[in-house]
Amino acid sequence: MQSASLNTTTLKTTPLNAVHRALGARMVDFGGWDMPVNYGSQIEEHHAVRNAAGMFDVSHMLAVDLHGPRVREFLTRALANNVAKLVAPGKALYSCMLNEAGGVIDDLIVYFFREDFFRLVVNAGTADGDLAWLAGLNIKLGTAVDIRPRRDFAMIAVQGPAARERVWQVWPATRAATESLKPFNGVQVGAQVSSDFGDGMIARTGYTGEDGFELVFPAAKAESMWNRLVAAGVKPCGLGARDTLRLEAGMNLYGQDMDDKVSPLDAGLAWTVDLKSERDFVGKAALVARPQAQQFAGLLLIEKGGVLRSHQKVITPQGEGEITSGTFSPTLGQSIALARIPLGIEPGATLHVSVRDKQLAVKVVKLPFARNGKSLLAN
Repeated sequence: MQSASLNTTTLKTTPLNAVHRALGARMVDFGGWDMPVNYGSQIEEHHAVRNAAGMFDVSHMLAVDLHGPRVREFLTRALANNVAKLVAPGKALYSCMLNEAGGVIDDLIVYFFREDFFRLVVNAGTADGDLAWLAGLNIKLGTAVDIRPRRDFAMIAVQGPAARERVWQVWPATRAATESLKPFNGVQVGAQVSSDFGDGMIARTGYTGEDGFELVFPAAKAESMWNRLVAAGVKPCGLGARDTLRLEAGMNLYGQDMDDKVSPLDAGLAWTVDLKSERDFVGKAALVARPQAQQFAGLLLIEKGGVLRSHQKVITPQGEGEITSGTFSPTLGQSIALARIPLGIEPGATLHVSVRDKQLAVKVVKLPFARNGKSLLAN
């Protein structure tokens, strides 16, 4: 980890870097980006999102615009999920891009706006590799898609039960366009709607298990947007709270819960993979040839003596598994984890996890652990 006082010349920075530092954020090296992990109490930031409204600088993530008459054809081959589901303008789809071996190159969201215009939002640490892979596939298929990385955009995720009202308070001109916006949809916002923040996009595709908006707009407006949201009562939150929130919501993190050597079938992402249609996509043959070998499950620590962390071994009667992400859950007040374990183990089963020199009991639970401010665990 990197402290806030160290030189950041070798790290990439978002348009909000100076704002984070002015707020006293503890900064870390996050995949080559200088990012805030918290602004004080990580638990307070977590609860702000579950109970009211918090916001995250996600400008390190990359929007990639795809233009051309054959974009849908291109994405049909590029993505494991089926873009044929995207018919209504603004509709979003979660998917993985796979390599030929069926490993996950990246997980992303794709938005459909027109037949000749789709937008991807990809992860920061994989963005350069994603662009190279997309460019190579574009050449291989001869689809002549215009692939445009939008590094001119900033992104702020405002999450929580009060998030949308706070955004409308700051950006009132967008209320008419977003009040009826359904979950997992986005809408383009033209400069004519708001001269304050210019062209952009507002989406309802969060990563915390709470409602809210993702604001995508010109990077030059980032500080103004952030400061107005703070004035409206939205709490700045860092990567620490984002991780506990997404883990409670049962959402995968690239590089921990899956990577280019892990099948999406083993990472709990079978629901994002279309193996039923005749459509071919990169990695499909490998998935068909290599069926699911493990299941993705939630674990709840039911014995005192430690905290669940990634890479800890899970001991089961059917063989070993491994925790991919683990943390202390502020919402539940217990330690929780995501894990890949042998097939056939049902929710409610008691297993054990190796924590230092002890084997602690855990309960297998159905994901997610919590959403919309509440525990979803059965009594």
